[in-house]
Amino acid sequence: MLVEAALFVGGLAALVVGADRAVTAAGDLALYYGVSPFFIGVTVISVGTSVPEMVTSIYAAFYGAGDLVVGNIVGSETAQITLAIAVVAFVSPFVVERRSVLVYGTAMILAMIIMILTLDDGVVGRSEGLLMMLAYVQFIYTLYTNEGGEEITEEVIEAPRSPAETAPWILGGLLLVVVGGQLMVTNGVALARLVGLPEYLIGVLTGLGTTVPEIVIAGIAAYEGRQGISVGSILGSNITDPVFSLGIGAVFFDVVVEDPAAIFPSLVYMLVVSIAVLALFYWRRGIDRRAAVVCLALYLPSFAVL
Repeated sequence: MLVEAALFVGGLAALVVGADRAVTAAGDLALYYGVSPFFIGVTVISVGTSVPEMVTSIYAAFYGAGDLVVGNIVGSETAQITLAIAVVAFVSPFVVERRSVLVYGTAMILAMIIMILTLDDGVVGRSEGLLMMLAYVQFIYTLYTNEGGEEITEEVIEAPRSPAETAPWILGGLLLVVVGGQLMVTNGVALARLVGLPEYLIGVLTGLGTTVPEIVIAGIAAYEGRQGISVGSILGSNITDPVFSLGIGAVFFDVVVEDPAAIFPSLVYMLVVSIAVLALFYWRRGIDRRAAVVCLALYLPSFAVL
């Protein structure tokens, strides 16, 4: 059991570090070739920060661990919209335009509703996965035509580096992602069976683990006065995960959940707390430290509904 636990943690660490290195280097490469800041934000940053969830989704679907796939996304979503937002606001309270809250918030809620509806029968098939990914692409296109989302990237990637400098980081990061994801999923499933824990719970804990780096990065950005990028990247990632990250796993292999009724309470809680935090955003035009306490309090019961 200790071996499985060590390999699980090692795989998680490799997955997170590899994704971070690959995303940062890819962003530098895109800037070097003159790709627009918007494109970098909605693809490299929003999708890139969800690479751990995507890789977990594909591997877990391949190994028939659908509960781990869904648990990973639910754990990540709930942690980001409550815990990550609270950390940013504790470090430095921020203000968000109500229009941005409506645009990103509505897209996030719709993404979560789509996820819940597709899981109603306990199976996310290839056709559903493809439709979920297409829905995300349509959202990106709609944002692009309305010239939204530029605030996501301005302060994430600064001086671009040459292809010779970025290529090794991209390849090395992707290699870590592939190896780390395989180790994490296989040993996570083995660990759950040895200890007697549900795979879904392992997935939720994994979702928190893959979110920790984003929380740290968001906190550092807030400390340096870059609250806009912190919040923008969190909301963008929360749009990506329910449809794109889950959908990409289903495109390769059907995602099957053993007991849909058992995971329904945590899915509903994820949706409810997201609406509550977005309501705080809209009502207070941002999150101050008092509202951050509310966000933190909303995260704590998330494990009680498992």
